[in-house]
Amino acid sequence: MQTQTLRAKVDANGILKLQLPATTANQELDIVIVFQSAPEPTQAQSDPEKLGYSRKFLDEIIGGWQGEPLERPAQLPWEAEEELLFGKVEQ
Repeated sequence: MQTQTLRAKVDANGILKLQLPATTANQELDIVIVFQSAPEPTQAQSDPEKLGYSRKFLDEIIGGWQGEPLERPAQLPWEAEEELLFGKVEQ
């Protein structure tokens, strides 16, 4: 049994899309979902120093890339995924 903890966004229709590791392909799985509303981030949670980063570290790292310019490669085509229907009965 594997446990994964994540934060995800549910769309306006109440649909949550969940992608599992490729090692689970072609297997029958028992899935347990436990959910609760996520709290809004506070200033303390978003303050780099409160997260364990020193101000000196951030000053040295931000803008510090001195190599060749980074380029984003072309995006791969989007794969169609099956829609999971929880609690809905197809007619």
